[in-house]
Amino acid sequence: MDNTRIRRCLLPLLLAGLLPLAAQATEPQAGGIAREISAELAEARKEVRQELAAARTKLETENLEVGQSLRFGKSGKRADNDREPLPRAEITPRGDFLIEGKPVAVDDRQRRDLLAYRGQVIDIAKAGIDIGERSAQLALDTVDRGLFSLVFSAMTGSLERRLEKTIKETVEPGVRQICHSLPALLDTQQRLAASLPQFQPYATLQADDVEDCENGIRREFAKN
Repeated sequence: MDNTRIRRCLLPLLLAGLLPLAAQATEPQAGGIAREISAELAEARKEVRQELAAARTKLETENLEVGQSLRFGKSGKRADNDREPLPRAEITPRGDFLIEGKPVAVDDRQRRDLLAYRGQVIDIAKAGIDIGERSAQLALDTVDRGLFSLVFSAMTGSLERRLEKTIKETVEPGVRQICHSLPALLDTQQRLAASLPQFQPYATLQADDVEDCENGIRREFAKN
């Protein structure tokens, strides 16, 4: 979700697809080429919206896999170093806790905590999707507005710098919001792990991960 990763993934795709058409914009038929590029950008915007809407629906309607769903700071490194992977565990939209597809017996309070945890994780995931969607749309808009200077801007690096600045201004508040939501998630996770022993191995988020999230933002955005 950081701006460097977005830039590295998004810019090559945009430039590779649009530079050949933009180069033709200097020819007499520039008006037609411009309309063609604008139409392709409009289609790209539509595809982004459709694909991310489908991702949001999938989050809300399908089982949430736990254990692998959150990787922040040191918890991600710890998970990567685990030699024995845990059995697949999921929380259903009804609040059932499944391990390898088999339900674990839970009482009403545990089910409420499971649903609360599931909802918090999904909110974080959807916030990440929102960041990605806004960044993609802003990148497309920037390219669209700078159509006729696209080739020159790409060659000089000014397009990349403009995109990076625009995306950074959009990404930073969203990522901070995600970090600010981690303490509440940690509280729910710890309460659930204390009441439901089978959930304990999947409680991977730890207090230092919350601090790492904030520190990571400060380091990343201080570079620019």
